[in-house]
Amino acid sequence: MMDKEKRLDYFKKMEIPLWSLRENIDRLSEKIVKGDDMPRTSTMNREQKISTLNWQELKSAVNHCKACDLYKTRTNPVFGVGNPNADLLVIGEAPGANEDKQGEPFVGRGGQLLTNMLSAIGYEREDYYIANILKSRPPNNRDPSLREVKACTPYLLRQISLIKPKLILAVGRIAAHYLLSTDASMANLRGNLFHFGVNKIPLLVTYHPAYLLRSPREKCKAWQDMQYVKKQLDLCVMKKIK
Repeated sequence: MMDKEKRLDYFKKMEIPLWSLRENIDRLSEKIVKGDDMPRTSTMNREQKISTLNWQELKSAVNHCKACDLYKTRTNPVFGVGNPNADLLVIGEAPGANEDKQGEPFVGRGGQLLTNMLSAIGYEREDYYIANILKSRPPNNRDPSLREVKACTPYLLRQISLIKPKLILAVGRIAAHYLLSTDASMANLRGNLFHFGVNKIPLLVTYHPAYLLRSPREKCKAWQDMQYVKKQLDLCVMKKIK
């Protein structure tokens, strides 16, 4: 059965005279002026749009992104590489000079060290996914600004939601600080199991390989971190088998 408002609108369009109480007409006119009877179209903001992209669309969005000024100084965007269905997601801070040149994360001396560290616990480059918080290199390898991190965060969040990792490894102090919203020291972050996001993804923290190259004595601690990573990933495998 046609409701009253639709009936009144129908009569009006057909130029059929109608009689009604004045207060009813006033209420209807008020609703029409406010647009309450007009169809509404929802508009998504930038973060919401990025959260709907598939892998190909997401990479294209990163390649063409101008949300911050880093696109003006980068050579190549550094999207991320690896297994899109990986149990392990490795997240660093930002691309360096080698990464900017090649368009791939962790490809310099530090990257080779990280690759060797993960290989030592049985995980090769094709077994995990590796990405950075920032997709473009900050000039002179300076720390990322809050504005730059805010601009890139939706891309990383979408990568995480597409991969659905069982474990996140935050590489370096700055990556850990941004992911965990903390300013705690590495001494307090390492060796502890944290959880990221609404899905409570387990997260571990280790030293950045660039730091280990400068402080090789700390490599023994980094090896402890790798053993913890191995332990957590083995638990994931056991849960899958069950």
